[in-house]
Amino acid sequence: MADLVTAYESFLLNIRHASANTVSSYLRDVRQFSDYLTAHGEAPLERVDRACVCRYTQHLTQDGKSPATVARCVASLKSFYRYCVSEGLTPENPVRSIPQQKSEKKLPQILTGREVELLLEQPKCVDCKGYRDKAMLETLYATGMRVSELISLNVTDVSLAGAFVKCSGTGGKYRIIPLYPAAVSALTAYLTEIRPRMVADPEESSLFVNMSGERMTRQGFWKIIKHYQESAQISKDITPHTLRHSFAAHLLENGADIRSLQEMLGHSDVSSTQIYTQVVKQNLKTVYNKFHPRA
Repeated sequence: MADLVTAYESFLLNIRHASANTVSSYLRDVRQFSDYLTAHGEAPLERVDRACVCRYTQHLTQDGKSPATVARCVASLKSFYRYCVSEGLTPENPVRSIPQQKSEKKLPQILTGREVELLLEQPKCVDCKGYRDKAMLETLYATGMRVSELISLNVTDVSLAGAFVKCSGTGGKYRIIPLYPAAVSALTAYLTEIRPRMVADPEESSLFVNMSGERMTRQGFWKIIKHYQESAQISKDITPHTLRHSFAAHLLENGADIRSLQEMLGHSDVSSTQIYTQVVKQNLKTVYNKFHPRA
């Protein structure tokens, strides 16, 4: 199993050019399926049939997994077995004829404008950590980048004079995203005064570094977000992706067109961007119901 999964990982990275998050998600689902096969005395990965996959999806449902989780696992296994068939490792795809479970799409949670301001006010520029955190939060809300894209930024990806960042997205594609003045100001202070004192190696290329002077990690930034959510006393569960959702919804609310937003978010399909129109409509309905005297 290890060799098969390793070969699949190489295919995702080097042929499909899938993002690190996609690769991690697909491999996790395949390994969990393999663990299930071993624990329940089923056939090995390369010899399973449709009935075995159906038993697995029933097991996931009985284990309390949501329809969305089951659907994701089926999609991951379909991709894995498509690869196996193409490489002649299995005669057919046992997942091909299994229908995709339809799960109710939840609208992404966004912050209000006031909540964003509260969050961005939390880092205090009195020490290195405060300056760095301020620059990270401002950059994330200014650009709507994914957290993986934010922590992957290098110093050379930022143009303070041009007020933009060059973001490396999925499939090795780059996009240019503008920065508003407050983000430029926060980045300028961080880059000129703080980062040189934080880096462990003068040759370090990472834009945002941790207190050890090395590239910031997803887990490290997640903890930063949670810390400032608590200090701002915001009851919503804020993740780095919450700021991406808020960026998109706020731009639409203020008149941005869907195609420009699609380009800034790095969506390959505009249907992924259109969900934010539903968020805006839902917000309008909430405001109407709250404030209209006859609602």
